[in-house]
Parts: sequence; structure tokens; C-alpha cells
Amino acid sequence: MRLTVLAGPGLVADPALLASLTAATCADLGVTGRVVTAGSADEMRSLLAATDQPVVALPGPTPAARALIGAQPSGVVWYDLTVEPPVPGAVHLAGRGLWGLAWAIRHAVHRLRAPAGRIAYGPDPDQWGDLRLPSIPHTGPAPVAVLLHGGFWRSVWGADLMDALAVDLARRGYASWNLEYRRPDRHGWDATAQDVEAGLVALRELARDRPLDLDRIVVLGHSAGGQLALRAAADLAARTGGPHVALAVSLAGVLDLTEGERRHLGDGAVAAAVGGSPVTAPRQYAESDPMRRLPTRVPTLLVQGTEDSLDLVDANRRYAVAAADAGDDVRHLEQPGDHFAVIDPASVIWQDTMTAVDARLGR
Repeated sequence: MRLTVLAGPGLVADPALLASLTAATCADLGVTGRVVTAGSADEMRSLLAATDQPVVALPGPTPAARALIGAQPSGVVWYDLTVEPPVPGAVHLAGRGLWGLAWAIRHAVHRLRAPAGRIAYGPDPDQWGDLRLPSIPHTGPAPVAVLLHGGFWRSVWGADLMDALAVDLARRGYASWNLEYRRPDRHGWDATAQDVEAGLVALRELARDRPLDLDRIVVLGHSAGGQLALRAAADLAARTGGPHVALAVSLAGVLDLTEGERRHLGDGAVAAAVGGSPVTAPRQYAESDPMRRLPTRVPTLLVQGTEDSLDLVDANRRYAVAAADAGDDVRHLEQPGDHFAVIDPASVIWQDTMTAVDARLGR
């Protein structure tokens, strides 16, 4: 497989840095890569039409090149260095700076190696999930792993962060449902919570014609997604008629919103997402802060790397104690690793996470 990074006309980036980042990321994925620069939008269109290999296209600032986003073959992953809203119908990542190119390359390769069915659960461009059914022989309905990405609830980060885990889980015999959701910076805090629950409820419809075991649903949330996972599990446990979460897994989760807001965690990410402080937005904190939702009455696994932010290490340790004191069935797995080791399929901490998940779900 040879991946092409196609730089549009006028792209503001050092060519040597683009080339080195592309080479390093492709080497990690076991593919070859190259960077090609288009001198015009017409040349960019021609180059896109002429390849049958994965392409990551960086449109640059010119309107003519940007007009190509979404109008070219669906296999193209578009990546903007700047912050831009999603383009309907396009695989469009944006706003992560130059480092985001590495994530775009990973997304392109994962999509080709392990295709997913993208299924909408609402009308907004951000209301969808990528469904991958087990890629190994399976007898009977498959357990379902729901993935919730992090990124401090900001729109520049998306479900592609969880691609590698989604592929790994499908290889392990799970049906992986990698959810995208509306982020609060563009849609408000309540929309985010509503989307996560809607994405979980959508599993009932998906199970009508697919072999999904809705009695064995595990929700795995990374970073800010850990907060979303624990809230969704608690919300569903308190209601009747919805899907039941058999296990909630927080991977380096943000588990104390109140203290996180006080400490200005993530440069003020908590207050910006929730819409204020515990004083000015008391309802949102009461409904959403994992510390305030105890007991959840849902079995919970907390996974935390010791080389992560000390504030996250601290919050996870305190949550583990508080949850146990409240009577919840909680396990705390703390091992060496940074913030992204917990979503790296090759890491020891992820292997141990899945050993615990498999045991809990009777696999």
C-alpha cells in the first residue's frame, strides 16, 4: 500500500516537515508514503482522480482547492491545518495543526484495511457511528463495544482517535460502534449528552438485522469520553426500556468536573464545555460530573497511565475510592503509560484492559 499526502496550492507548511511526518507515520503503520504538491486546484483534481491508493488531501487556503472537499472520490481523507466546520459528505478532519496530519494518515489507512459501515443516528453531520462487525468467526450474537473519543469536548478532535481500538476490538470478536457526537463548543453541552445516549439507543435498531448481543454492551470512553461513558451508563441504568450497559470503561477519563474546573484543567476546558462553573451551571454539573453521579450501579473499570497528567491520575484514584465507598463495583487499573497508551492496541496497558473486559463479559 502506498499512501499519498497531497498538498494543495498555497499550503502554509514546511515541505520537509510534511515529508518527515508522513514518512514516520507511514513507517509506524507499515505502509509507504509520499508527499505531492499540486500547483493549482485543477492539478489537485486531476491527481485525486488518477489514484486508487489512499490519499490524505490538505486543501490549503485557496477557495478553488477548498471547493474540492467532498466533491472528490470518497476514499479521500481531507485534513485542514486550520479550524473548519465539517463538510457534509466528506471525510473531513480539521484544526489540529501539523500534528493532525499524523491522525489523518492513520485514519486513511485504518479505513482501507478495516472498512466500517458509517451509519447516521441523527440528521446532523456529526451524528454518526462507524460499525465494524467481528472479523473473526463468531458463534451467536457478538458483544458490543461502544467507543467515545475525547479531546476535551472540542470539535477539532473526532472519532478517528478511536480507529485503532475499533479495529482491534473487531479482531477480538466484538462489534465495535465508534460514535461521533456533536461537541459543546458548537452545539452546547446538552446536545453532547443527548447524542451519546441516542447513539447507544440506536443499537436496538442496528440489532434488528445484525448479530449484536445487547446484554453485553461495554462502553469505553477516552479522556473526556470517559466522563461521557460514565454519565451515559448512569443515565441508562436509571431508566427502563433502554439498552443496558454491562460495563463502563474509563480510559484516562476526566472524572471530576468540579475539581477540574477549579484547577483550570485543559486551559479551562471544563467550564468552556459545560457552559460555566458549578455556581453558574449547577444543573449541568449535577447531571454530568461523575463524582456527583455516584453510585452509578454499573460495573466500572478505570484505566489510567502513571505518566499521564497528574491531575487525571489524582482524579481517577479519588473516584475509585469514592465509587467503592458508594457501593459500586469498581476496579482501578493503574499502570505505566501516557495519555495515549490507553488507546494504543500494542500497549501493555491496553492488553491488560481487554483481559479485564473479556473476563467481565464472560469471554
